[in-house]
Amino acid sequence: MSARPTVVVTGAGGYIGPHVVRGLLDRGRNVVAVVRPGNETVIDPRAVRLEADILAHDFDPAVLSDAGTVVVHLAWKDGFTHNSPAHMSQLSAHYVLLNALAARGVSRIVALGTMHEIGYWEGAVDAETPTTPLSLYGIAKDALRKSLPLALPETTSLAWARCFYIYGDDRRNRSIFARLLNAVDEGQTTFPFTTGKNKYDFIRVEDLGRQIAALTDAEHVSGIVNCSSGEPVSLAAKVEEFIAENALPITLEYGAFPDRPYDSPATWGDAQRIQEILRADRA
Repeated sequence: MSARPTVVVTGAGGYIGPHVVRGLLDRGRNVVAVVRPGNETVIDPRAVRLEADILAHDFDPAVLSDAGTVVVHLAWKDGFTHNSPAHMSQLSAHYVLLNALAARGVSRIVALGTMHEIGYWEGAVDAETPTTPLSLYGIAKDALRKSLPLALPETTSLAWARCFYIYGDDRRNRSIFARLLNAVDEGQTTFPFTTGKNKYDFIRVEDLGRQIAALTDAEHVSGIVNCSSGEPVSLAAKVEEFIAENALPITLEYGAFPDRPYDSPATWGDAQRIQEILRADRA
């Protein structure tokens, strides 16, 4: 196990990063966890912690390629702010970095994608689903996804880990679950809500971390892989479940907000590929 290549995880100090790092370490991998300078996120102490601004124009990619030949690229500024100008202004920096790493001998890249690449879509999302993103975040991610296969050498395999509605570790995200916790902290007993009828593909961040970690070993797998549960669940059902599981003294005020017309009635990831990878992993 120790002879396998070290995995470098960029964005290890973000919301998803610590869970990917832990998933890799639990698989017996050596991990270099890259965080921004000054980041105080607690990282599993089994990993080597490296502080670096990897998107800076003067960053030397040799720092990462010398550390390992497998890279999980999670780094992305303002992932919770879908129309932040940072998505487009930093797009070229991601492209330049990943190509530079490939040129220096990195043999596998697992890059984090998002359901926001898809835009409005009803039904299951697979690798062939057309993308019409409706936010700067989705547009930038989709552009990076489409450009990398045209630029990377054949010696570097690329898996695009498309994630869906992530929850768990909710004090560190900006989801409705985090907003519920904050509302309870503030003493609120009711929470204004939509009808909650829209259905999404929910995945716990710990499970997502394990799925992404598994992709580093699935070297024969390239292209889009939906990292998801594969099951559509209504927002109302998931939020009610969250309230019950955490014994929150709060009730939902249904219909206080209108359902947004640009939200899909039901959309979820086709999880067949990731389930096949996980089954092979366990065999």
